[in-house]
Amino acid sequence: MRFRITRPGPRLADFVDFYWWFENSPRPHRLERLLPTGTMGLIVNLDEDAARIYDEERPGEIQRFRGAVVSGAYAGTFVIDTAAQRAVAGVQFKPGGAFPFFGGPADRLRDAHAGLDDLWGTTAYQLRERLLAAPTPEAKFAVFETMLLARLGKYEGRHRAVAFALNEFHALPHIRTVGDVTDAIGLSPRRFIERFTEEVGLPPKLYCRIQRFQNLLKSIHDGRTPVWADVALGGGYYDQAHFIRDFKTFSGFTPTDYLARRTEHLNHVPLP
Repeated sequence: MRFRITRPGPRLADFVDFYWWFENSPRPHRLERLLPTGTMGLIVNLDEDAARIYDEERPGEIQRFRGAVVSGAYAGTFVIDTAAQRAVAGVQFKPGGAFPFFGGPADRLRDAHAGLDDLWGTTAYQLRERLLAAPTPEAKFAVFETMLLARLGKYEGRHRAVAFALNEFHALPHIRTVGDVTDAIGLSPRRFIERFTEEVGLPPKLYCRIQRFQNLLKSIHDGRTPVWADVALGGGYYDQAHFIRDFKTFSGFTPTDYLARRTEHLNHVPLP
């Protein structure tokens, strides 16, 4: 397996978390469940011009796209085909960071994928062609940077209330409330929720629950055997049963099952 990431340049630092590139030999499992992060991503298959997304609740249904796909902010899981991960590159956006690039409110892609060609037209094909022609991971990252800068134009940045809220929620996702934020920024709760959802793709309370879940994943991913009562308390849950319910809601697994299946990738879980 070969994996590289890099951070964006200063003009895109408020929007993009990192660019990534991945190559791998075929895996022993065919499918992987992806867990929600509350963020959006752009994924380009460099092996075949195709992407397949599976819905576990409707096993016979497969969404098929061309090789460049935008993943919206998910509150649940979805399943991908590992055959489409032999050579892949992508953009991981910061929370709310994808909003300027795809021509509409981010919540229209909530719990959904869209073909990049549906959003960018022929520019999507040009992006994939340039990525294929770029000889190194660094050159591929430069392609992403150039294309995103062209799409960004003169956009100045997210709404100040959303920026403030994301900073507060990131620091204390299980403590800060919508009321705390609206009191500090002077917006009505209704208007704040609308604006946050438009830019981030999820309403603020749900976004905070997912960030708390992500923090829990990081806390139990160090190889040590967790003490679940301590994990629940440290994550801000009022009891262990509440913690387990939330964990199953966002992952489809109990915490113990997740640990038994985990890989080096925090949010990719092999399925039998």
